[in-house]
Amino acid sequence: MAAVSVAGIAYWLNRDAVLTRAQNSALADFRKSLGDAMSSLPESPSCDELRNAAGHMAGGSQSYQVVLVGEDADGRECAEESDPLLFSLEVVPASLERAVHEPRDGDAPYHLYWQRVTHEDDPYLVAGARGSESGPTGYMLASLGPERDDLNSLAWSLGIATALALLGSVMLAQAAATTVLRPVRRLNSAARRLGDGELSTRLPVRGADELAELTRNFNNAAEALEHKVADLRAREASSRRFVADMSHELRTPMTAITAVTEVLEEEVDNLDPMIAPAVSLVVSETRRLNNLVENLMEVTRFDAGTARMVLDDVDVADLVTACIDARAWLDAVQLDADRGVIARVDPRRMDVILANLIGNALRHGGSPVRVSVHEVEPRPGGATALSAQGDGPVARSGGSPVPVPPGGAVLIEVADAGPGIPAEVLPHVFDRFYKASASRPRSEGSGLGLSIALENAHLHGGEITARNGPEGGAVFSLLLPHRPSGSAGSGEDTDGGPTGADGGPADRPGRVPDEDDSGGEDPGAAPTRGGR
Repeated sequence: MAAVSVAGIAYWLNRDAVLTRAQNSALADFRKSLGDAMSSLPESPSCDELRNAAGHMAGGSQSYQVVLVGEDADGRECAEESDPLLFSLEVVPASLERAVHEPRDGDAPYHLYWQRVTHEDDPYLVAGARGSESGPTGYMLASLGPERDDLNSLAWSLGIATALALLGSVMLAQAAATTVLRPVRRLNSAARRLGDGELSTRLPVRGADELAELTRNFNNAAEALEHKVADLRAREASSRRFVADMSHELRTPMTAITAVTEVLEEEVDNLDPMIAPAVSLVVSETRRLNNLVENLMEVTRFDAGTARMVLDDVDVADLVTACIDARAWLDAVQLDADRGVIARVDPRRMDVILANLIGNALRHGGSPVRVSVHEVEPRPGGATALSAQGDGPVARSGGSPVPVPPGGAVLIEVADAGPGIPAEVLPHVFDRFYKASASRPRSEGSGLGLSIALENAHLHGGEITARNGPEGGAVFSLLLPHRPSGSAGSGEDTDGGPTGADGGPADRPGRVPDEDDSGGEDPGAAPTRGGR
């Protein structure tokens, strides 16, 4: 902008100076020549005298053409040109003629007037003056072509100089911007790496300007974040180790206590009626405590990434039927299952998922509970099986849609006939130990059933969602791929995460619960639904 402005101002000033100098010189010479001619002509000159005077005036150093207009002694008007081919009275603008013949107040009633015109695409200076009321009138035509050529050359020179200045300014601006943007790009790349989890990211500090101070603050923030995350990881690992060790240590005394309570339960009819209710309470609470310990051990495996699956090809309809039959739920459950739907799953973990979902529906929703098993195919346009079922809000872990795998999947839906799940509770149904009431009412379940079911679904590469059906009641949908990613032959173990040399998680030392521990809610008990 500065270069273009300077070039424009320079051209305008030079143009004004060149034209002013040329026209002033021509006008001064014309004024002098016209005065000399008027003084040498008689009061009523003839046409020949006017022609000779016009030729004499045009022969001066300024090279302009002249037209003299006057009246001879007979009253005839004569308009004599120095060169009729170059300049005639028709070229003079009418406005200039009127100005020349119009008297003004003062000592000199007639003045010299001039105007720049374009004739046949060439610039000219036209001037006119009248010596007296009865004297002849003179007009001058001076070419401004040389000045135009000079100004065009000047314009080209200024244009080239401006282009060079613009190119130089762009190069300088690029160099200056690079010195600023390069550290900003490095800082942006470092921030991206830090956001991706590379907490050891640091940047070299160069200089003492604002960017150097920003880099120093970034390094300090990254270091503080690394220490904070390391501390949180250490605390989390310690908490997991504590829960695992506590659950494992409780298992042995709980086994003994459970055996004693079973004996007491068998003898409850022979006990004193005053003691029998207390024994029954001890038996139920012992069973509940035993379920809580088992669930804590299973949750610990999920958190540590050591949960394994033993996969097998099974008919999903048979698996659902066996789960319902083993718990004597046949009278309370309506089953709509397509036979021949084969999926590669861990039967034990699938039983835990189904027992939690169906038992949860029976306890909190009420009969009849409808269980459907169908195959679903990938939908065009990226539609998902879970998000396409019904309307209204959907509780989903992570909040992201679940696409149907390219090979298709199995959709298991458990719907009850209850009042549904409150909208404020729906986002938390899969949270551990979640209770909708602030008083956390007592229930037979541990509050971990749905959480464990969801973790088991994730191990299979599936997902569970919860929503309210259009006709009332809660609907839990389980989407399972036909084959979990990474599965191979029948009966192999599939790790849920990295393990150490002793079978424990790679990120923490110590003992982990045995893999044959059962996980999930007690299949015979009604698991709790978060908040309901």
